[in-house]
Amino acid sequence: MTISIKIIEEIEKEAKKYFKGASGCHDWSHVERVKNLALRIGKIEKANLELLEVAVLLHDIGRRDEMKAQGAFCHAIQSGKIARKILPKYGFNQKTINEIAHCIEAHRYRNDIIPNTIEANVLYDADKLDSIGAIGIGRAFLFAGNAGSNVMYNGKEKELAKNNKNYTYHKDDSAVLEYEVKLKNIKNKILTKEGKRMAITRHKFMENFFTTFWQEIEGKK
Repeated sequence: MTISIKIIEEIEKEAKKYFKGASGCHDWSHVERVKNLALRIGKIEKANLELLEVAVLLHDIGRRDEMKAQGAFCHAIQSGKIARKILPKYGFNQKTINEIAHCIEAHRYRNDIIPNTIEANVLYDADKLDSIGAIGIGRAFLFAGNAGSNVMYNGKEKELAKNNKNYTYHKDDSAVLEYEVKLKNIKNKILTKEGKRMAITRHKFMENFFTTFWQEIEGKK
């Protein structure tokens, strides 16, 4: 189906309501950055850009409540459920609703839903790219603090990362641990060619940052 600019604008207004009081690591600025990345990658991948944009606008509408519940449910699944209730109001047919919901439900790194459309691949990559590089580091520190961590680092991050345990919303969580557990592996999980190219630069920045981070802690730099 054709998705008009007017409909996209109305969906954007509705989506923004779900970000009132959201943490800075998952606020509306995150959605805007993911949209910029998704539309850039989507053009190259020949994705349906209108469908993709709607999916981006709605992909994290369940995230604020997940953080308040300290991870009691998956925000990607919750966002998909809410999107399925929102979209019929704008005349979306069931096929398009299912496609958009799949993009949303498959965008999360930590779940078992595999993106199986071009648009889902692009949204997944755009969301992951915003979690690495300079922006990603800033978001990681914000998230850990908002989720209840009381340390910037404890020196045991590499050891903890080997435990194969989820430390999200845990007092021992930190941006450094998030890097060891997840962020340093993101570049190998990217799905699109353009996404992979962009991930290389962002990954290198993170590598250099955390190398310098530990050198400064040890007084070597």
